[in-house]
Amino acid sequence: MAVIFVARSPSFSKWASDVGFSKHVFKVGVTEEPVKAVVQAGWAGESDWTVVKKEDAQDLTENEVLERLARKEKLIDPEYYPRLKGARGIFRVSATNVQNHILVSKALAGEDIGEVKLKPADFAAYLIRNAIG
Repeated sequence: MAVIFVARSPSFSKWASDVGFSKHVFKVGVTEEPVKAVVQAGWAGESDWTVVKKEDAQDLTENEVLERLARKEKLIDPEYYPRLKGARGIFRVSATNVQNHILVSKALAGEDIGEVKLKPADFAAYLIRNAIG
Protein backbone atom coordinates (compact mmCIF):
# COMPACT_ATOMS: atom_id res chain seq x y z
CA MET A 1 0.00 0.00 0.00
CA ALA A 2 1.49 3.32 -1.09
CA VAL A 3 1.79 6.21 1.34
CA ILE A 4 2.02 9.91 0.54
CA PHE A 5 4.26 11.82 2.92
CA VAL A 6 5.37 15.38 3.59
CA ALA A 7 8.81 15.93 5.10
CA ARG A 8 10.63 19.01 6.32
CA SER A 9 14.28 19.84 7.01
CA PRO A 10 15.19 22.83 9.21
CA SER A 11 18.63 23.11 7.55
CA PHE A 12 17.18 23.03 4.06
CA SER A 13 14.49 25.56 5.07
CA LYS A 14 17.23 27.92 6.26
CA TRP A 15 19.07 27.57 2.95
CA ALA A 16 15.85 28.16 1.00
CA SER A 17 15.14 31.27 3.04
CA ASP A 18 18.68 32.55 2.45
CA VAL A 19 18.41 32.17 -1.34
CA GLY A 20 15.04 33.92 -1.49
CA PHE A 21 12.50 31.11 -1.71
CA SER A 22 10.90 31.14 1.72
CA LYS A 23 11.31 29.08 4.83
CA HIS A 24 8.23 27.08 3.88
CA VAL A 25 9.75 24.33 1.73
CA PHE A 26 8.62 20.73 1.97
CA LYS A 27 9.42 17.43 0.27
CA VAL A 28 6.40 15.50 -0.95
CA GLY A 29 6.69 11.91 -2.05
CA VAL A 30 4.94 8.58 -2.44
CA THR A 31 6.50 5.32 -1.32
CA GLU A 32 5.60 1.74 -0.56
CA GLU A 33 8.66 1.31 1.63
CA PRO A 34 8.63 2.29 5.31
CA VAL A 35 8.42 6.10 5.29
CA LYS A 36 10.85 6.57 8.15
CA ALA A 37 13.61 4.73 6.28
CA VAL A 38 13.01 6.74 3.11
CA VAL A 39 13.10 10.06 4.95
CA GLN A 40 16.20 9.17 6.96
CA ALA A 41 18.10 8.73 3.69
CA GLY A 42 17.68 12.49 3.20
CA TRP A 43 17.57 14.76 0.17
CA ALA A 44 19.43 17.82 -1.08
CA GLY A 45 22.51 17.03 0.98
CA GLU A 46 20.63 17.27 4.29
CA SER A 47 20.07 14.42 6.72
CA ASP A 48 17.77 16.17 9.22
CA TRP A 49 14.51 15.55 7.33
CA THR A 50 11.53 14.54 9.45
CA VAL A 51 8.08 13.32 8.50
CA VAL A 52 5.47 15.99 9.16
CA LYS A 53 2.46 13.99 7.98
CA LYS A 54 1.63 10.85 6.01
CA GLU A 55 -1.56 9.32 4.62
CA ASP A 56 -2.72 6.56 2.30
CA ALA A 57 -1.95 7.55 -1.31
CA GLN A 58 -5.17 6.04 -2.73
CA ASP A 59 -3.46 4.30 -5.68
CA LEU A 60 -1.72 7.51 -6.82
CA THR A 61 1.82 7.40 -8.16
CA GLU A 62 4.48 9.91 -7.20
CA ASN A 63 4.36 11.47 -10.69
CA GLU A 64 0.60 12.02 -10.41
CA VAL A 65 0.95 13.57 -6.96
CA LEU A 66 3.73 15.93 -8.07
CA GLU A 67 1.79 16.92 -11.18
CA ARG A 68 -1.33 17.76 -9.15
CA LEU A 69 0.61 19.78 -6.60
CA ALA A 70 2.61 21.64 -9.24
CA ARG A 71 -0.66 23.20 -10.42
CA LYS A 72 -1.12 24.87 -7.02
CA GLU A 73 2.35 25.42 -5.59
CA LYS A 74 5.85 26.15 -6.90
CA LEU A 75 7.87 23.00 -7.55
CA ILE A 76 11.57 23.74 -7.14
CA ASP A 77 13.45 22.56 -10.23
CA PRO A 78 16.27 20.17 -9.23
CA GLU A 79 18.07 20.79 -12.53
CA TYR A 80 18.30 24.55 -11.93
CA TYR A 81 19.52 24.37 -8.32
CA PRO A 82 22.57 22.10 -7.91
CA ARG A 83 22.03 22.07 -4.13
CA LEU A 84 19.00 19.81 -4.64
CA LYS A 85 21.21 17.09 -6.14
CA GLY A 86 18.36 15.79 -8.32
CA ALA A 87 15.76 15.59 -5.52
CA ARG A 88 12.27 15.76 -7.03
CA GLY A 89 9.17 16.81 -5.15
CA ILE A 90 10.45 19.77 -3.15
CA PHE A 91 7.85 22.53 -3.06
CA ARG A 92 7.91 26.16 -2.01
CA VAL A 93 4.56 26.65 -0.32
CA SER A 94 2.82 29.98 0.00
CA ALA A 95 1.74 30.71 3.56
CA THR A 96 -1.12 32.80 2.18
CA ASN A 97 -2.53 29.83 0.28
CA VAL A 98 -2.40 27.63 3.38
CA GLN A 99 -4.00 30.31 5.53
CA ASN A 100 -6.79 30.86 3.00
CA HIS A 101 -7.38 27.11 2.81
CA ILE A 102 -7.75 26.89 6.59
CA LEU A 103 -10.06 29.91 6.76
CA VAL A 104 -12.35 28.61 4.03
CA SER A 105 -12.41 25.12 5.58
CA LYS A 106 -13.38 26.56 8.96
CA ALA A 107 -16.03 28.79 7.42
CA LEU A 108 -17.60 25.91 5.52
CA ALA A 109 -17.59 23.77 8.66
CA GLY A 110 -19.28 26.54 10.61
CA GLU A 111 -16.38 26.90 13.03
CA ASP A 112 -15.15 30.11 14.61
CA ILE A 113 -12.74 31.92 12.28
CA GLY A 114 -10.15 33.34 14.61
CA GLU A 115 -6.52 34.14 14.13
CA VAL A 116 -4.69 31.40 12.25
CA LYS A 117 -1.18 30.59 13.41
CA LEU A 118 0.43 28.30 10.83
CA LYS A 119 2.44 25.26 11.87
CA PRO A 120 4.30 22.73 9.68
CA ALA A 121 1.41 20.29 10.17
CA ASP A 122 -0.95 22.82 8.55
CA PHE A 123 1.30 23.03 5.50
CA ALA A 124 1.51 19.23 5.32
CA ALA A 125 -2.27 18.82 5.56
CA TYR A 126 -2.71 21.41 2.80
CA LEU A 127 -0.23 19.66 0.51
CA ILE A 128 -1.74 16.20 1.05
CA ARG A 129 -5.28 17.52 0.57
CA ASN A 130 -4.33 19.11 -2.76
CA ALA A 131 -2.37 16.05 -3.89
CA ILE A 132 -5.17 13.58 -3.18
CA GLY A 133 -8.12 15.83 -3.70
